[in-house]
Amino acid sequence: MYRVGIDLGGTNIVAGVVDDEYNIIAKANCKTAVPRPEADICDSMAAVVKEAVAAAKLTMDDIDYIGIGVPGAVNPETRIIETSPNLFFQNWEVARMMEERLNKYTKVENDANAAALGEFLAGSAKGSKNAVAITLGTGVGGGIIIDGKIYSGSNYAGAELGHMVIVKDGIECGCGRKGCWEAYASATALIRMTKAAIRNEKPEFSYMLNAVGGDLDQVNGKTAFDAMLAGDNTGKAVVAEYIEYLATGLINVINIFQPDVLCIGGGIANQGENLLGPLRTIIERDRFTKHNEKQTKVCVATLGNDAGIIGAACI
Repeated sequence: MYRVGIDLGGTNIVAGVVDDEYNIIAKANCKTAVPRPEADICDSMAAVVKEAVAAAKLTMDDIDYIGIGVPGAVNPETRIIETSPNLFFQNWEVARMMEERLNKYTKVENDANAAALGEFLAGSAKGSKNAVAITLGTGVGGGIIIDGKIYSGSNYAGAELGHMVIVKDGIECGCGRKGCWEAYASATALIRMTKAAIRNEKPEFSYMLNAVGGDLDQVNGKTAFDAMLAGDNTGKAVVAEYIEYLATGLINVINIFQPDVLCIGGGIANQGENLLGPLRTIIERDRFTKHNEKQTKVCVATLGNDAGIIGAACI
């Protein structure tokens, strides 16, 4: 049996053909190029699906169904994207439109939920019963698996873990609330913190400013970590502050859900033990269950961007 998973993002559309062993045997992609009409995006998704299926040396007759992971609030029962700020749509009947194009039953799920399911089935949370996946990107995404099933609440908009407040009256988040975890622990937040630290240094003595060629627009999520590893004190301070904020939210998640596994994905997770080592130290110190024999395993999500494709194909 083969299924197709689509990761519909604000930047790229990626489709993958997934087999019964959760292997992606072929992929295809294109730019999302938003904003543009719903029909145009569906045409693009249909095209990359057909391209991926052809690359797998299969036909559409070999495909059982299609799953789509999308950022935003998704109702899996009605199969409607109720709102997706990154795609500029509301109440989008995406499943129906894709069925018209491909004549295959289509399901839809929030992209972070799909990624969590992918890690649960084939990645770092495989073999667990309860798991949480956190994605550190433009925002902070969350996916929760309880007893092997996606948890999304009574209105299918649960697991927005990035929007719990960790600093009262703190920095304003994109959602309009102040002090959200996302405003302190996302890659966007790390870049903001790095730029602020550079601005507080004398330019002639700033390691990080020199590292980006004097152009603050070149600062990214690696800049402070690279500086830290080079022995730069400002880089060390930025990373330490960022990890404290990240750990605060992770401890909240662990205290609430007590998952078997909590896996962290996104570009910042590529720092590996440079990130996880200090994180574990803080978590072990401050978690509620510090004296319990069984503890949550904190690790890097192993599937990367493939998690969302595999999860979407298996919803």
